[in-house]
Amino acid sequence: MSEKILYLECNSGISGDMTVAALLDLGANEQVLRAALASLPLEGYAVVISRVKKSGLDVLDFDVVLEHENHDHDMAYLYGQDRSQSGEAIHTHGLTHHHRTPADIYEIIDQGKLTQGAAKLAHRIFEILAQAEATAHGVPVSEVHFHEVGAVDSIVDIVAAAVCLDNLAPDRVVVSPLSEGKGQVRCQHGLLPIPVPAVTNIVMEHQIPMKQLDVEGELVTPTGAAIVAAIRQENNLLPEQYRICGIGMGAGKREYGLAGFLRAMWIEE
Repeated sequence: MSEKILYLECNSGISGDMTVAALLDLGANEQVLRAALASLPLEGYAVVISRVKKSGLDVLDFDVVLEHENHDHDMAYLYGQDRSQSGEAIHTHGLTHHHRTPADIYEIIDQGKLTQGAAKLAHRIFEILAQAEATAHGVPVSEVHFHEVGAVDSIVDIVAAAVCLDNLAPDRVVVSPLSEGKGQVRCQHGLLPIPVPAVTNIVMEHQIPMKQLDVEGELVTPTGAAIVAAIRQENNLLPEQYRICGIGMGAGKREYGLAGFLRAMWIEE
C-alpha cells in the first residue's frame, strides 16, 4: 500500500485559516471539526465556511467571525497607514485584546472533546509559538502572554488545524519553502518588520526554508509558521515522480496581488 503524503504548497504564504480551509477542501470532515470546536470552553465567535474566488479560482474560505472588533484584515491598519483612503482617521483605542498564558490555552484544549492525536498536535503548535514569543521578548515561556495568538480566533484556527490534520491522518507531510513578503506590519507592540520576530524565531529554530517575494505585506503568520514547524518532518522531500490524488485550496483573507491561497495535495509515489 502506497504512502499517504500530504503536500502543502505555500507559494502565497501560510496562515492558520488558510491551512484549515485547504485541509477541509482536501477532505477533512467538517462535522468532526465543528463538534470539536463546539466542545471547547470558548465563546464570542462563529465559524463560517464558504466558497470564494481567488485569482478567478473556486477555493474554500474558513472564517472565524468575532463578536468584537478585529483588525486582522484591515490593510490600512495593519501596514501602518494613519488614515483610510477616504481620509478618515483609523481609531485603535477601542480594541479588545485577550491575554492568555500558555497554561490557560492548554486548559482550554484539554477541556475540549478532541482525539488524543488532535489535542497533542494543538499543544505542540502552541508550545512552538510560546517558545518563539518568549525568545522574542526575553522572558520565560511561563510568563508569555499571548495577544493576537491568544485571541479567540487564533485558538480556533490552531485547534481546527490540529483536528483536520488528525482527521486526514497523513503518513508523511511535505511543505514547500515559505513565501514571505517584506516591509512592516502592525502587531500588539506596534509596527514590526516582516517577517515578524515570532516567525523568524520559528523558522530559525526549526530550519524551515523561506523565500522573499517582491510583495509589501505579511504572507507568513506566526500561527502558520508554528503549524508548519509542528508537522514538517525531517524527510521533507517530494518523491522524484508522483501522482496527485486530491487537491484542496484554502483562501487567504488579505489581498496582495498574489494567487492568495494555500494548496494542499494528496500525492503518492
